[in-house]
Amino acid sequence: MTAELKKAELHCHVEGAVSPALALAQAKKYGVDTWHFIEDGSYVWKDFTSFLHAYDRTAGLFRNEEDYALLAETYLTELAEVGTIYSELIISPDHAESIGLGANDYVAGLAAGVEAARAKTGIEGRMIVSGLRHKGPERVEWAATYALRNPHPLVTGFNMAGEERMGRVADFVRAFEIARDAGLGITIHAGELVGAESVRDAMDLVRPSRISHGVRAIEDPALVERLAEEGTVLEVCPGSNIALKVFPSFEGHPLRALHDAGVRVTLNSDDPPFFHTSLAREYEIASTMMGFSDREIDAMTRTAIEAAFVDEATRTLLLSRL
Repeated sequence: MTAELKKAELHCHVEGAVSPALALAQAKKYGVDTWHFIEDGSYVWKDFTSFLHAYDRTAGLFRNEEDYALLAETYLTELAEVGTIYSELIISPDHAESIGLGANDYVAGLAAGVEAARAKTGIEGRMIVSGLRHKGPERVEWAATYALRNPHPLVTGFNMAGEERMGRVADFVRAFEIARDAGLGITIHAGELVGAESVRDAMDLVRPSRISHGVRAIEDPALVERLAEEGTVLEVCPGSNIALKVFPSFEGHPLRALHDAGVRVTLNSDDPPFFHTSLAREYEIASTMMGFSDREIDAMTRTAIEAAFVDEATRTLLLSRL
């Protein structure tokens, strides 16, 4: 039974983890009308562009350190209640700057929430600074430079998210070099809305240890073989992929094929309430719709811990909890 399995997550956007109930409470706090992006207790969007709009409107309901502490603590506590021992939250200093909060206060608020959840439940959490691809190379480099100049013990990785169909991977290489110089773990969104060439470019140019999504690699057998040989970990988000119509059904999703080809894969929720999912549901989908055994799912969790952007003492402790 997947409900009894320990769980770990490497890929969840923190503002994308806001439940509609929490969003409505925040909207009431700030007097914001939500009719155009929350209806009947659910987020409303129809394609990737409108999803980003709903995401941004929801993010705009969090405006100070206390709001972000509440968000991180709430989400991580929910994860712990279903047996999750580790979570990495993808965060956006760009968003903090855009609302006038400031990146330092944003990170401080989130860190307070991470620490509160750990004190209450024992769950370990880390943060992954992300640049937004659709804002262009300069802003992605700004996010990396921010992480370099403002080290924080709970900020352990760097990612690039946003609209994958904009720009070339080559345009953003310098940002990843800055992040690598900061000692951060490297991952990158690729192979979600764009095909296998996006994954190949990421591997060639960015050299990440992990790839966010990466599932379109299935379109190129040689690339799948390379992923397996190099041990690059894929942060797979099946519920997100189906919601965004990257694949038509869970039965047609390539997680099983990638796994059976020897690719190191993990289970993740991405932006769970926006996609009517949760980490627990992703584990259940892997079991009931994709035919993975509990032993295979446990191995994916172990892979997530092995690939986590944590110090070795923490990794050893987490592995002992499996």
